[in-house]
Amino acid sequence: MRSLVYDNAFRARARRTQGWGLGLLAVAGLLWVWLGVLLLTPYEDEDGGGSPCPALLSSDYVHEKDCVASRDWPGTLAVLGGSVPLAVVGAVLYTSGAVSHRMAEHLAEVNRLDRASA
Repeated sequence: MRSLVYDNAFRARARRTQGWGLGLLAVAGLLWVWLGVLLLTPYEDEDGGGSPCPALLSSDYVHEKDCVASRDWPGTLAVLGGSVPLAVVGAVLYTSGAVSHRMAEHLAEVNRLDRASA
């Protein structure tokens, strides 16, 4: 395989890896937005009687156990827990792809300068 063909294939893989990382980071960002919506919107108590509890519990509502217990905490924490691995893997893939692409550019420039000086 010629070096130019290999270099182009290497750069394409690096860009593809970087794209996957960016996609996973976008999904994690959407999950964080969803988590924010879940935390900031009012919710109803367990009996569904139409009495919404406040979105953010102020000190007046801290002692009101019905409102605190009626929020779907496992579901909310599941959204947060699902977003963390996606963000970590996305960051690793994006960084790996960016470094690979940058190193390919650096090597090409070093080779060009070596040929120019010879």
